[in-house]
Amino acid sequence: MDRAQHCQLLVEKLATVLQENEYWESVPPSVEALSSCQPFAIDTLRCEQWLQWIFIPKLSHLIAMNMPLPAAFEISPYVEEAMKEAKGLVAILAVTRELDQLFKSK
Repeated sequence: MDRAQHCQLLVEKLATVLQENEYWESVPPSVEALSSCQPFAIDTLRCEQWLQWIFIPKLSHLIAMNMPLPAAFEISPYVEEAMKEAKGLVAILAVTRELDQLFKSK
């Protein structure tokens, strides 16, 4: 399995874990909230919203367009801090840590 295929599987797994823990939303945040210039849209979105509405779609787009995947990029420290009291944190972190490892590999 190549890196892009592995990433796609992890993106799908992350979406599933968010759904299983009832974080998946059917209505997107406002355009303004999605247009944040802050890292992780920290000023306008909760972590699980950022994962669903920004992170997952952007990675899926990179994969679909056969574009380079991020390198040396970690999201788990943010997820761990932002969701430290959240239901399902262990399952969500398991997937984000796998993504972090994938982003570190060449």
